[in-house]
Amino acid sequence: MSLQLHNTLGNKKEEFIPIKANHAGIYGCGPTVYDYAHIGNLRTYVFEDILVKTLEALGYEVTHVMNITDVGHLTDDADEGEDKMLKSAEERGKSVLEIAEFYTKAFFNDTERLNIKRPGIVCKATEHIADMINLIKKIEANGHTYMSGGNLYYDISTFPKYGELANINLEDLKAGARIEIDKNKRNPYDFVLWFTKSKFENHALTWDSPWGRGYPGWHIECSAMSIKYLGEQFDIHKGGIDHIRVHHTNEIAQSEGATGKKWVNYWLHNEFLIMNKGKMSKSAGTFIVLEDVIKKGFSPLDYRFLLLGGHYRSQLTFSWEAMETAKNGRKSLNTKISKLLEGLSQEKIEELKNLTNTLTAEKTKTILKDSPAKKYFIDFMEAMEDDLSTPRALSELQGLVKDKTVKPEQALTAIASMDYILGLKLIEEAAEILSGLQNLSDNLIDEAEICKLIEKRAAAKFEKNYKQADEIRDNLKALGIILEDQNGKTTWKRI
Repeated sequence: MSLQLHNTLGNKKEEFIPIKANHAGIYGCGPTVYDYAHIGNLRTYVFEDILVKTLEALGYEVTHVMNITDVGHLTDDADEGEDKMLKSAEERGKSVLEIAEFYTKAFFNDTERLNIKRPGIVCKATEHIADMINLIKKIEANGHTYMSGGNLYYDISTFPKYGELANINLEDLKAGARIEIDKNKRNPYDFVLWFTKSKFENHALTWDSPWGRGYPGWHIECSAMSIKYLGEQFDIHKGGIDHIRVHHTNEIAQSEGATGKKWVNYWLHNEFLIMNKGKMSKSAGTFIVLEDVIKKGFSPLDYRFLLLGGHYRSQLTFSWEAMETAKNGRKSLNTKISKLLEGLSQEKIEELKNLTNTLTAEKTKTILKDSPAKKYFIDFMEAMEDDLSTPRALSELQGLVKDKTVKPEQALTAIASMDYILGLKLIEEAAEILSGLQNLSDNLIDEAEICKLIEKRAAAKFEKNYKQADEIRDNLKALGIILEDQNGKTTWKRI
């Protein structure tokens, strides 16, 4: 089977055929670093990570580019509202650059905890102003711009393909146009390429340009930086579905307006993570950050596991109950894998950990030869090649772990290779469980040692360290000892 991806441009699943053989160029819209990324934002980057690692497992060399927006993004994508960076800086009494630096570090701290591979190229908007100005000059030379009220606008009427990505057309836009907020625009859907006059006279960051001193509109940075690092035509552009109608539509108009060429071949978009009240939103105050998840006693990998259980193009409802289910499911999976590790040397376990980062799909198939594990791995990869179907892929992993006919070492080789894509640190965490059980097995010789652990658990609960208390309970259960809490007392029995 070949890799099939759902292309928003055309709204259908298509075979992935790269521009350059065995190479994939990917651009993903990064964060606007004015606040912490909420877990709905982070779903986008887990999806992006799955895409990159699937391509790498299939043998592609991937050039992955992500931007960091540290200037020019207004609270409404269509050039309306406040400047997000400026607003955050004023609220916190910091400079814009201080805010950007702090939240950029916070973002990559979150992605590291989610086991997301850092893109090979991370580029800040403020470090690419010259590239934006040069691209705007090309757009202007091709007749797509006009000056009005001191700002340079893109005239969407000059680009007949405008709205193709979102399946809208210019006539529909004109018929359904809102009351015009920016009186300088010829069309309400025209957008700013370069601001020199706006309601932000005190804007902290400005640069000289052919149109006057000012700063770029939000959309131009993605066009300029993707073209700089990936060329005028590249393979995949991805992001959340909320970017389709405005941001990505405007990116296409800019890029193709400058080069006269088709810019991107495949557009991939993930759906929203929603709560009971709708999608997560910073502006509406309905959002949860990763640190909130951790404070509730969950691992970031529990959240990653939750996301993998839903297809990236389907809405996923977040709740603490769903997180509890994901936590228990991941713990059960890791415990089963730890049993496969029993009897293996520490050297062999370390070798398996390293395999997670080195095996391609073809190498894995070769190593497994005629093992029953090979069929599970092939089915796993077919699920991933079918528009990144992580729910089906997880089902194949679960089936492999349960299959008693597969030799443990062969199963573990397949698991390690699967986990390069899944990113759950399966071998590593299973090895930690095994180590903990072995330590308990060495120490729990008599009832006195059991009682000591019960006391330790009681102390952990008193200190509200429920994670440690649960680990002691679960480790004892794995050794055949059940704890029962009644009326403030804990008793135990063997099973």
